[in-house]
Amino acid sequence: MAYGLVTYLWGQHWTLEQLIANCDKANVLGVELRTTHKHGVEPNLDRAARADVAKRFADSRVKLVGLGGNERLDHPDAASLRKAVEEVKRFLQLSHDVGGSGVKVKPDRFHADVPREKTIEQIGTTLNALGAAARDLGQQVRLEVHGQCAELPTIRAILDIANHDHVAICWNSNAQDLQGEGLRRNFELVSHRFGATCHVRELDSPDYPYEELIGLLVGMDYQGWVMLEASGSPADPVAALAAQGALFQKMVRAAQG
Repeated sequence: MAYGLVTYLWGQHWTLEQLIANCDKANVLGVELRTTHKHGVEPNLDRAARADVAKRFADSRVKLVGLGGNERLDHPDAASLRKAVEEVKRFLQLSHDVGGSGVKVKPDRFHADVPREKTIEQIGTTLNALGAAARDLGQQVRLEVHGQCAELPTIRAILDIANHDHVAICWNSNAQDLQGEGLRRNFELVSHRFGATCHVRELDSPDYPYEELIGLLVGMDYQGWVMLEASGSPADPVAALAAQGALFQKMVRAAQG
């Protein structure tokens, strides 16, 4: 298990060169690159630019864990869904070309005129189709626990349909994780389908039991990346990132006893 950064707020304005240098300085050695941010790793890159991105990571200590797309799989409109699927496939190809291992997608929301069960089935079957495309590229489709679909029983229902072995979930450290019987029970509903990424906010946040989460991850011998999707605006984000990385290591040591 290792600690990394999602270029959400911290890192969104860094060029690719700055991002790699700052993560190296902070000793946080994995990144998930969000689409639309200043690093510019997007599907419109040509072959030479993709090779340059891959080389920059290969020549550094920082690993490109994957890409954070923004496509939703809940669209009730068939044309919009087809467009989203094609865009995810473009990101899967991009991730393959630049040295990543997967792409994040969103289940997102329910719609007033569509039965919930139909939306769940649509998301699940769409994920299976994307999983087949990901398999051919050696990639993983990572379903972020997100939006109105973020309740873990809903995610479990989607996963029961989306049974392709190149489809996994990206735990997202939401308030919904604490509903019902609590964090442990919700974690156990889906932990068998964890992928290579797990998102957290600042680990010293008072509104989420991160010590318990880290303990659960250590207990299952999680082998992926715990990645900071920070929400604050520190004056020195590199120093703040280094401090969060150190806190992660401290929590892991404590969980290991």
